[in-house]
Amino acid sequence: MSGWLLILALLVLGGVLSTLGDRLGSRVGKARLSLFQMRPRRTAVLITVLTGSVISAVSLGLMLLVSERLRVGLFELDKLETRLQTSRSNLATSEAKRKQAEKEQARFQGQLNQSEARLVTLRRSLAPLLAQRRQLEAERSRLGRDLQVRDAEIRSNERDLAQVRSQIAAGTKELKDLETNLIAFRRGDVVISSGQILASAKVKLEQPSQAKSVVTALLQQANLNAFRRVLPGQNADRQILLVPRSDIAKLEEMLAKPGSWVVSLISAANVLRGERQVLAFPDLRPNRPVIKAGEVLASTILEGDLSNPEAINRRLNLLLAAAYARAQRQGTVADGLQVDPAAVRQLSSELSERPRGLVVALSAVAVQSADTPDPIAVELRWDRDGDLQKGGARGNLR
Repeated sequence: MSGWLLILALLVLGGVLSTLGDRLGSRVGKARLSLFQMRPRRTAVLITVLTGSVISAVSLGLMLLVSERLRVGLFELDKLETRLQTSRSNLATSEAKRKQAEKEQARFQGQLNQSEARLVTLRRSLAPLLAQRRQLEAERSRLGRDLQVRDAEIRSNERDLAQVRSQIAAGTKELKDLETNLIAFRRGDVVISSGQILASAKVKLEQPSQAKSVVTALLQQANLNAFRRVLPGQNADRQILLVPRSDIAKLEEMLAKPGSWVVSLISAANVLRGERQVLAFPDLRPNRPVIKAGEVLASTILEGDLSNPEAINRRLNLLLAAAYARAQRQGTVADGLQVDPAAVRQLSSELSERPRGLVVALSAVAVQSADTPDPIAVELRWDRDGDLQKGGARGNLR
């Protein structure tokens, strides 16, 4: 509607301005005016031309003033066309990209569908693996617990082995001492060693007054034993045993107390053959059970490659020494162990003739229970492959 109004206004304005221009030109012609030294006719023509130009300018200005689209189309048309072409190009590019994106999306959707199908397949195939994994983890846990139990058993065995090694070391030391004393005995130098028991008795008095007579009898027995060792072949017609009177008085006082006692007279130093005096001191301790029947006093392992009779004899002697050392630690005052030498020789022969590589466990076992002064009877036992508890081939020696 505004366009029609604009056209109408332009027509009216053109008519008015044309009329005014015509009248102005007529008056100028009639008045025979001259501008710029031109003839009146040319001046009238110039006025008419100027009037037409003014009409065109006013019409154009009015149109530009009233219509914004006209202003934009007149002054910015080239820019708009350039922008339109750019927009169309961008639109075409965007459309191509959209189509490409749709193709990519379709391809990705296909890949996604394939991946989902593959995922479902993998989940189905993974289910047995997960079950197997749980089973393996449970098995690993069980094996871990078994390993802990085995470690505890190994540590316990190591402690037992360390204890056995310490016993063997103590027995070895004692065996060396015994061998040293044995060599001295064979040379005839020492006939009574330091700490050797000269006489021992189990005493349980009914009356305290009997203590003096018991001590006197024990002193006489110890003196007789010492005389026979130090001066063999001579008559025991004098006293060579010297015990401090204070110790004897204290011993009689202790024996007067109620209870069962074990009294021993012990050599205070090594005594050589032919000496005239033997120093001794009394030892008093309560009588009590020290060994139980069937108790293992010492044990050792005989390796499979050990078959030399001399080495086996040394190992048996070491086992007996360790057994006697343990009996002494438990409180016995017995002088040595009671073992059948013939049976020991037979066992040594059997062990030296055993199949090569056979591991044997040796043990010294008490035959019967014993109190503090009682003799210790021992039998030697051996088992194949070191299996002492399951029982196997066994030899007994007494």
